[in-house]
Formats: sequence, C-alpha cells, structure tokens
Amino acid sequence: MNPPLPDIAGPLVAWQRRHGRHALPWQGTRDPYRVWLSEIMLQQTQVSTVLGYFERFLKRFPDVAALAAAPQDDVLTLWAGLGYYSRARNLHRCAQQVVAQHGGAFPRSAQALQALPGIGRSTAAAIAAFCWDERVPILDGNVKRVLTRVLAFDGDLAETRHERALWAQAQDLLPLPAQDMPAYTQGLMDLGATLCSQRQPRCTDCPLQAHCRARAEDRTAEFPRKTRKLKRSRVALTWLWLRRADGAHWLLPRPARGVWAGLWSLPECANVAEAQAAVQGWQGTATPGETFTHVLTHRDLVITPWQFRFSGEAPSAEQLQHRWPGGRWLAPAELDAVGLPAPLTRLLRR
Repeated sequence: MNPPLPDIAGPLVAWQRRHGRHALPWQGTRDPYRVWLSEIMLQQTQVSTVLGYFERFLKRFPDVAALAAAPQDDVLTLWAGLGYYSRARNLHRCAQQVVAQHGGAFPRSAQALQALPGIGRSTAAAIAAFCWDERVPILDGNVKRVLTRVLAFDGDLAETRHERALWAQAQDLLPLPAQDMPAYTQGLMDLGATLCSQRQPRCTDCPLQAHCRARAEDRTAEFPRKTRKLKRSRVALTWLWLRRADGAHWLLPRPARGVWAGLWSLPECANVAEAQAAVQGWQGTATPGETFTHVLTHRDLVITPWQFRFSGEAPSAEQLQHRWPGGRWLAPAELDAVGLPAPLTRLLRR
C-alpha cells in the first residue's frame, strides 16, 4: 500500500510568495501570449539565455497577430542561437492557428491548448495555471526531479505506465484553492531551478524538507529514475565556405526537416576531397579550417570548414544555383537578416 501523499501545496505556495522568483519579464502577467512565448523558449534552455531573446521577440512581435503575420525566415532569424529550431517553427505555426482558428485569442483550457502545434501537456498546464488558475499539474524536467524526490517515486520514467502514475500523483498534490495555482506552479519551477538541483541539492533551505522522503532516506541522488538513455551518434562533414573577393559568402537554406531546418548555412560535403572537386577549375585560394565539434542533443557534428576565396570574378548566383538551388551571395552586413546555425555565426564573424 502506497503511503499517503504529503501536503506540499501550503508550504510551497508560502515559500514562493516570499522567496521565489518574481522579477522575470514574463511574470506578473495574465497575458497568455507572453506566458506561452516564455514557456516555449524555456524548454531545455536556461533563464539567463532566454531573457534577451524574449525581449527581442516582444519588440519585433508584440502580439500573436504580429507573429502569425511574419515570414518564417524572420522568426528563425530572431531564434538563431537558441537551438531546438523545431520550437521556432511550431511557435510560428501555433500563432497562425490561434489567429486563423481562434480569432487571435488562446483557448482558455489546458486540454484545448494541447491541440495547438508545439504545446505539450506540461506547457499547456503552465499557461492555463498562470493565466486562468486552472487546477492542472505541470511535469517538466525540473518538476519531475522535485516530485520524485518528495515522493521517493521509484518508478522508471522511461516506462509510460510510471510516467502516467506520476502525472496522477502530481494532480492529487495540487492546492485546493484555484487562486493558489500560479504561485504553486511557479514554486515548483523555482524549487527545481534553484534549490532542488540535480547535484548537491540545498535540502536544508527547501520548504519541503520535512515532507521529502528521498531526503529522509538519504536517496536524493537516485531520483528521478530513467533507465533509457539517448543513443548518441557522431557525424563528420565538411562545410564548403565560398567567399568572393568583396567578402560575400555563398549560403543556402537548409531543408525543411532535420538539423537546423529552415536556417541558412554553407554547402555540405562528405569530406575535403569532395569540397576540392566542387571548386575545380575556379581561380582562387583554398584554406582548410580547423575542425571543431558541435554538440547536439542526439549527436556530435564534427565539422571541417574548407574555405575557398575567389581571386577574380566569382560565379553568379544564377550559375551556382544549378548546383545549390536557392542559394544567395550574402555580404557580411546582410548576415543579420537571415537565421544562421550558432556555430556558423561564430565562424563567419570570427
């Protein structure tokens, strides 16, 4: 028989109101557009990184209608550097659906929000709790860590049945007064981001220390349990970096699916020999660059930039597009107008 669930709502709400985070730019608002934008940006991204992006997005797209009306290239350009670019594409699609199907107003329930692109169960719950006091639980990575420790939840979260069981217990832990939902939800986020860290949690400062079974049993390092790990791969590629005498770079749009989808990048080759063959017959100087590794969620990209600088007149865009459709010559001053993968931004502006 499972032990009764602890009453964590009261102490957590009181702690959040006194010690939690209150100065973040997306707090203190009931505007679902701002809450939604912050929640999407904060997925797998630190608050310190998101702050600047959030302000720039609001300046360029002050409301959901402005975001929906923008070209996707503009959205990806502002998103460049945040990573996980499917979030940006879904953000744009979601804004368009809110405008087209809901008259520019976000649906007012977590269940309805989940029908929109890019909004999962936890994100929908956060928006509904912050904006409309809906009694629905969130269960992002930080919150899973907090709750599995408090409950000493031994189920392997790699298994759907255990994940479902944790959702059910998260629902039962919610405060009864609906008006406490924003502080409770924010409190779980704050606790996971500040005190209940993966390593070296600050248990003596935690408002839930008296209720935490993992602390009582000295097992905090064991939670959450998740045995299935991502299989990492390693991919080597060569970037063919074509440069005109005036400093312009030849860039082309990435495919609509896959890594850096929709961003602009250099042509890719399997190896340096393929890059050399691509420029055969052109007048210029080749400069092999230093190989570096760019780490993604599931794979490591081992990239060798191979630069070819034309000494005279370079082929026109029309000529190069026979080989690389959709490409353009872009001057350094034009790079801010297109979305670039973070490692390419660093390379071109070095």
